[in-house]
Amino acid sequence: MRLSKAGIGTIRVNNLDEMYPAQDMLLQSGQLVQYGTGIFGYNNIPMLIRRNIERVIEECLNEVGCIEIQLPTLQPSEIWKKSGRFKNYVEDGTMMVIESDRGTLCLAPTAEEACIEFMGEKLKSYKHMPATVYQIGEKYRNEIRTRGFLLRGRSFLMMDAYSFDTDLEGLQKSYDNVKRAYLEIAKRLGIEIIPVIADNGAMGGKKSEEFMMISSIGEDTILYDDKTKIALNTEVLEKENYKEYLKEEYGIEDISNLKEVRAIEIGHIFQLGTKYSDSMNIGFIDKDGKHKPYFMGCYGIGVSRLLAAIYENSVLRDENEKVTGMALNEKIAPYKVQIIPKIENDKKKEEAFELYEKLSGKAILDDRENVSLGAKIKDCKIFGTPYMAILGDKVEDGFVELENIKTGEKKVVSQEELLKMF
Repeated sequence: MRLSKAGIGTIRVNNLDEMYPAQDMLLQSGQLVQYGTGIFGYNNIPMLIRRNIERVIEECLNEVGCIEIQLPTLQPSEIWKKSGRFKNYVEDGTMMVIESDRGTLCLAPTAEEACIEFMGEKLKSYKHMPATVYQIGEKYRNEIRTRGFLLRGRSFLMMDAYSFDTDLEGLQKSYDNVKRAYLEIAKRLGIEIIPVIADNGAMGGKKSEEFMMISSIGEDTILYDDKTKIALNTEVLEKENYKEYLKEEYGIEDISNLKEVRAIEIGHIFQLGTKYSDSMNIGFIDKDGKHKPYFMGCYGIGVSRLLAAIYENSVLRDENEKVTGMALNEKIAPYKVQIIPKIENDKKKEEAFELYEKLSGKAILDDRENVSLGAKIKDCKIFGTPYMAILGDKVEDGFVELENIKTGEKKVVSQEELLKMF
């Protein structure tokens, strides 16, 4: 990306949000555009990061045998009435409803009903299972209280998946299969997420785990032991029989060593059992010719929420805890290095353009006119690029000053060496 072609002038960010400085930087620098409360558009860099996240999610789910589909976001109210959830979702204000002379339509906050209707036409026999399908698409929830920019909005990007099995044993296998994929997703993105025992809440069903990123800005309080990696949401303690639940479902008898920490919920997996297939009377024919309900699992990852969490965890601070910028990890950053030439030096400018072309989509070129070298260096840290390559008067021709934005480490390397690095 050439900054001169991106319509970006000198960037000034002021009075950053104390809780969410990274996303505030994105908003003030034009990388995020807010259209209304909890509604955002994405500029080039966050959009590409989001696509990287989507690609990794797709790869990991495909590798464990999940099949990608696409369900409509705009859904008829009838399928929600069929499951019995329409009244509750409308009354609590979660669901956005469109009334017209052609009936009532819903902007889906989730897709259990639509998926059961869809798969009910495909999975007629026990021979067709197990099956797990997924999609990545926009969801809508009329949140009473939006929070944290992309962390909790009214319009958001989500991966939701659904497994279909003939019995509880099969459901457990599908559940464990998706769980493995989730942990692999985190590994490939270069982030740490923790499986956290959770309460199923309004989703219903039996077993549930959240996937959390430890963070001081998290909405959730979890109990966690860093040594054993055992973690549970404090909501679980509100269950009347939580001790029996933990022992029977997870083999946990003692939680006295767990400590409270804040965390961001990135994903959630549920064992729904037959709750929705029973209520909607949709199922399969077993080997004895009898109609049986599906044993379902439900799995979600908040893609835009994950993007927000990654950004907030990339914030850089000085010795006084003042925010100085951010640096994304190399696994997720769409651009690995930002090339900053002294644009008034024709030789450095020429070398910078040659490097940019050779790096083929892995670099940002700051070729803006009438912007000082110092301002460009400061701006680089707002974009979150992991490395900065400076071609100034003090560096010999054929060399660059390379800085690791996160660590501050600087070294002079040849341009050939730079090309080999990226």
